[in-house]
Amino acid sequence: MKSLLKLSLITLLVIGFASCSSDDDSNNNEGNAKLAIRLTDAPGDYDAVFIDVQEVVIKYNGGQDDVTLGINAGIYDLLELTAGVNVLLFNDEVPAGNISQIRLVLGDQNTIVVDGQPLPLDTPSAQQSGLKIQVNENLEPGILYEFMLDFDVDKSIVAQGNGGYSLKPVIRATTAAESGAISGTIIPPGIITMITADNGTTQISTYANPAGEFLVSGVPDGTYTITIQADIALGIPPIVIDNVIVVQGEITNMGQIDLEP
Repeated sequence: MKSLLKLSLITLLVIGFASCSSDDDSNNNEGNAKLAIRLTDAPGDYDAVFIDVQEVVIKYNGGQDDVTLGINAGIYDLLELTAGVNVLLFNDEVPAGNISQIRLVLGDQNTIVVDGQPLPLDTPSAQQSGLKIQVNENLEPGILYEFMLDFDVDKSIVAQGNGGYSLKPVIRATTAAESGAISGTIIPPGIITMITADNGTTQISTYANPAGEFLVSGVPDGTYTITIQADIALGIPPIVIDNVIVVQGEITNMGQIDLEP
C-alpha cells in the first residue's frame, strides 16, 4: 500500500501541467458527470442590463433529487456578455442523470439602464423559483458537459405602462459533451490498482474500487495508452494497453482486465 502511494506521488510530481485524479475508490465519481455552465447574451438596445445571479438549481427527471449548485454568484451586465464573451458560473461535478431544467435564481439587485438612467428591473418569479430553462439532457457518468445559457435581451425586457421594466426571460440553452471516459473491471478484485491514461500530453489516473471497477473520467478525445499498475509490493508487473480510443461524449469500456493472465 505504501509503495503504491509513493508511486502515485511520484507520478503526480512528474505530470506537472497535466490533469490527474487519483481517488482511492473510483465509485466516488462513477455516479457523477462533470458540468460547466456559462452565461452569455445577444446584443440589446439598452445601455446596460444588470442581473443579480445568486443560485443555479438543476432539476432531474425520474424522481431524482434537485441539486442547488454553488456558483460564481454576482451581478452581471448582460450587454457585456456579447460577441463571444461569457462568464463561467459553475464548473464541477454533479450527479449523473436526466436533467429536465436549469433554474437561474436571481436576487433583488436587478437593474436596467435606459438613456443613462438606472431603473429597477422587476423579476418576481426569478427571485423565488428561478428562471426556468428547459434542457432535457441526459448526463452520463464521467463525461464533461458544457451548457451555454444565452439570453436574448431584446425579447426578455418588457416595458410596463408605468414606465418601469420587467424581465420575462427568453433564454436558449445549448450543450455539448466536451470529453469522454474509460471504464473497465480489474480481476481478481480486491487488489489496489491504479489505472492511468496517457496520450503524450495529457495523463489522467484513478484507482479501481474494491470490486475492481474503475472509471477514468473527463478524458479528452484521442488515442491513449492505458497502464494498469497493481500494488508493486505484490510483484505483479504492470499491464500496458496501447491504442485505446476515446470519443467525445462516449464511455470506452475496456471490459475485464486480468492482472494474472
